[in-house]
Amino acid sequence: MSRKNYTSLTEFTLLGLAGTLELQIILFLLFLVIYTLTVLGNLGMVLLIRTESRLHTPMYFFLANLSLVDVCYSSTITPKMLVDLLSEKKTISFAGCFLQMYFFIALATTECILFGLMAYDRYVAICNPLLYSLIMSRTVCWKMAVGAFTAGLLNSMVNTSYVSSLPYCGSNVIHHFFCDSPPLFRLSCSDTRLNETIFSTFAGVNMVGALLVILTSYSYILISIFQMHSVEGRRKAFSTCASHLTAIILFYATSIYTYLRPSSSYSLGQDKVASVFYTVVIPMLNPLIYSLRNKEVKKALWNFIAKKRIPSFL
Repeated sequence: MSRKNYTSLTEFTLLGLAGTLELQIILFLLFLVIYTLTVLGNLGMVLLIRTESRLHTPMYFFLANLSLVDVCYSSTITPKMLVDLLSEKKTISFAGCFLQMYFFIALATTECILFGLMAYDRYVAICNPLLYSLIMSRTVCWKMAVGAFTAGLLNSMVNTSYVSSLPYCGSNVIHHFFCDSPPLFRLSCSDTRLNETIFSTFAGVNMVGALLVILTSYSYILISIFQMHSVEGRRKAFSTCASHLTAIILFYATSIYTYLRPSSSYSLGQDKVASVFYTVVIPMLNPLIYSLRNKEVKKALWNFIAKKRIPSFL
């Protein structure tokens, strides 16, 4: 078959999540509510951190960046998925497919790195409190955040280039609800083992690298907490770290399951469930986790609400 026939595909068809109309309507309503909560929750968190001076610290600077990434991350996947749930023809153009993949990988990588930076921030705050303001200065925090976004964009550029350069022929049906690498590899006419190895290597370096930073940081944090003599100090340290650890476990468990397991164990149904969790559900949960388990955020929220109410009585 000629190279021309290989590249003749102009669009892909997304198989989606459900086969029956009734289930599609139910999922549409469910995911519409989740997406609305995701946007309101994360943008609300960014606004709260921006307006409340007590939250102008490195910890909440990174949390604001995480919330911004979560909004964009979910918006890359969910709106198209919602449209497809009510559409009979679930197609996406060739360029649109890889554009979606580009932003998905870039934002997922950035989120992964941000989790590592947030763990390092907690390490410095708890283990080196006297040097905290010097080490985590405003300039350093901005450089870290810019570095995270830059690394995400560059990593995505490399990975998307590899996948989009593959020859595609025959079926154009993607057995997924968005353009992701594992189902696209299976549509290629060529041997994709090298490409899959490269993709897994990049994913592994990003995930494992950030995970090592997280594990190392929290190992030192736990040692420092157990050496504290103050019960109140221990409680506050545990409370501060608990929300971060919860978000990390949710994100890494589903991501590692999807991208770092052997390709021979790929399961369409299981991967869809895992993908729904880390692309749709987790971005909604993050602001809830950080607000419900964080006294500073709750105080800032009540203070913000009080300031909005006072003018109405004047």
